[in-house]
Amino acid sequence: MLTLEGLAAGYGDLLAVRSVSLEVREGECVALIGANGAGKTTTLRAISGLIPVRGGRIVFRGQSVAGLSPRRLVELGLAHVPEGRQLFPSLSVRENLEMGARAPEARARRRTSLDAIYALFPRLREREPQLAGTLSGGEQQMLAIGRGLMARPRLLLLDEPSLGLAPLMVRSIFEIVETVGRQGTTILLVEQNVGRALQLCQRGYVLENGEIAVTGDRDALLGSNYVRQAYLGI
Repeated sequence: MLTLEGLAAGYGDLLAVRSVSLEVREGECVALIGANGAGKTTTLRAISGLIPVRGGRIVFRGQSVAGLSPRRLVELGLAHVPEGRQLFPSLSVRENLEMGARAPEARARRRTSLDAIYALFPRLREREPQLAGTLSGGEQQMLAIGRGLMARPRLLLLDEPSLGLAPLMVRSIFEIVETVGRQGTTILLVEQNVGRALQLCQRGYVLENGEIAVTGDRDALLGSNYVRQAYLGI
C-alpha cells in the first residue's frame, strides 16, 4: 500500500530525514520507532504532504504521490492523526468529527461513519456537544483518532497516540487502535512506547538520525539485543 524509497525531507536548511526506505502492506500495522529527533514525525509529515519532499519517492497504492496536496492525499485514502492531536478547541466533538469528513466520498457517508466512530468511542457520543478544548487528554486523543477515521482512510498514520496519557488510558487507546486494524484499516504507527508498539504491530522499523537502522518482524525486534537495550531498557 505504501512504499518509501530513499525519502529525504526537512525544514528550511535542516534535513531531518536523509534516506528512509520502508513499506507497509495492505492490512498491516507497522511500527516506526526511534528516539526523539530521529525523524519519525518528519517522515509522517512528508508522507501526508505537510512538508516538501527533498529526495526519494513516495508510492501510495501504486501512485507516486510526492508533491501532492494533503487534501488530494486524503481523497486517495490517507489520513494523518498528528502528534499533539491538533483539534479545533472551540468546536464541539461532533463538529471536530465532521471536519474529518471533507473529501466527497467521506462526506457522502458521514452519517454511517459517525455511527461507527460512536460505537468505537462511546465516550465521544456522550460528549458530542462539548467543546473539544474542555475534554480530558484521553478524550482528546480519542477524538483525534475518530476525526482521522471519519475520512474513511485506507491507510492511517498515527503519531504518538499515547503521548502524555495515564497508563490506563494508554491501554485503552492501544486496544482501540488494535480494533481499528482488525476492522481493515492499514496503520503506520509512530510511538515512543516501543514495547506497546511492537506488541500491536506485525513489523517494525527503527529510525536513527534520519535513516532506517534496524528492521524486522515483531519477534525479531523484541528479541534483538540492540532494541532491548536501546529502547526497552532490558
